[in-house]
Amino acid sequence: MQSLVIVAHGSHLNPESSSPTYDHADTIRATGAFDEVRTGFWKEEPHFREVLRTVEGDEIYVVPLFISEGYFTEQVIPRELRLDGWDVSHWGSDGLSADQATLVAEDIDREVHYCGPVGTHRAMTDVIVRRAESVTNDSDVGEGFGLAVVGHGTERNENSAKAIEYHADRIAERDRFDEVKALYMDEDPEVDDLPEHFESEDVVLVPLFIADGYHTQEDIPEDVGLCEDHTEGYDVPETVDGTRIWYAGAVGTEPLMADVVLERAADAGADLGAALDDVRETTRVATGD
Repeated sequence: MQSLVIVAHGSHLNPESSSPTYDHADTIRATGAFDEVRTGFWKEEPHFREVLRTVEGDEIYVVPLFISEGYFTEQVIPRELRLDGWDVSHWGSDGLSADQATLVAEDIDREVHYCGPVGTHRAMTDVIVRRAESVTNDSDVGEGFGLAVVGHGTERNENSAKAIEYHADRIAERDRFDEVKALYMDEDPEVDDLPEHFESEDVVLVPLFIADGYHTQEDIPEDVGLCEDHTEGYDVPETVDGTRIWYAGAVGTEPLMADVVLERAADAGADLGAALDDVRETTRVATGD
């Protein structure tokens, strides 16, 4: 019996924070690739500490719905899942290359395949591009456009910026967009100055966050100048200092994100059958491609 557990942050304050997690779980559940698909949260129920007790499978794959390798993926989640003998060295990662580690969860005395976060997986690059297609309603968007991949960034954890730079570089190598830049909220180059970083008249802004919350719904729109007060709303696109900005909202809300979760599980040895193809086809329909 093959089980998938998607773990995410959640929020006591924002009831919509968990919506993408539930949506992606439903998409994957519909493929039938797993006998069961469960969700667990840090700030909501079921909690990380409890979720494995709800799982019946003997092949368990845990995929963190987080952007970067860091405090939550390296410390909090393994601790709360009680993964016996966990050490970040099991991943042998440089901050981008976490794959999977197979350890026994003490609570249930069964092996768990603990996967790296979705945000550093190569498939996330395609989700960012799909997000640009979705917000512009153009499956060929690229020529004449710039693309800003925006992350939180922090000097306290260098891995926070690595995922942003990794995907921005991969997209730039495709020569699809005229310009591709990695911008940040809390370090340079800052998203506040977005028009100064681009020559393109049109720029798609894709925040590398899992859910739409305080940062994506309030901070970024106001900091970039899409609006003075987020409660008053803004147009898409919105013109700021001569640049038309197409604000896409959190990348994690894109339906294709379910593909990245499946890719993580597949890399850890899960038997997916035709699930990947099914999800890619389903999410194309969902975004109107």
